[in-house]
Amino acid sequence: MKDSTLLNDEITFNEVRCIGSDGSQLGIMSSREALNLAEEEGFDLVLISPDAKPPVCKIMDYGKFCYQKEKKIKEAKKKQKQIEIKEIKLSPQIAQNDINYKVKHAKEFLSSGKHVKFRVFLRGREMADPKQGFSVLYKIIEMLQDCANVDGEPTLDGRYVNILVTPIKS
Repeated sequence: MKDSTLLNDEITFNEVRCIGSDGSQLGIMSSREALNLAEEEGFDLVLISPDAKPPVCKIMDYGKFCYQKEKKIKEAKKKQKQIEIKEIKLSPQIAQNDINYKVKHAKEFLSSGKHVKFRVFLRGREMADPKQGFSVLYKIIEMLQDCANVDGEPTLDGRYVNILVTPIKS
């Protein structure tokens, strides 16, 4: 990840508004003067806002600044919750005891916080009349009403009839 921030000698504006390392306003000065101030303090001169009139520069330890920024990004990634989707494939001619078995597994997935996607695969002539696929999914929706939220109606997507089921938030 290459950073496009201008530092020290890369700043070539005639005048810049300079902010000190402690956050105080040092005023408008030439970029050379601001760079000399930064070098005296042992820090870097960093261009913060190039579009401002005049551009704004800050005296800071750039290495430490980048480290803190990376740390914040990593911390934010840790706190993100990954949604896991389990997929259960079905056939339009599935027997009732097989539906019960698949629903039992779906309830286990839902209780552990996962989302479940049911897919009914339509073969050959089943594509001409996908109502059987929809009816299988409606049976499943009826069986899962007590422990899951259904996201929308079943949809026909190519050779599949799909429905997404999410756990009920407690």
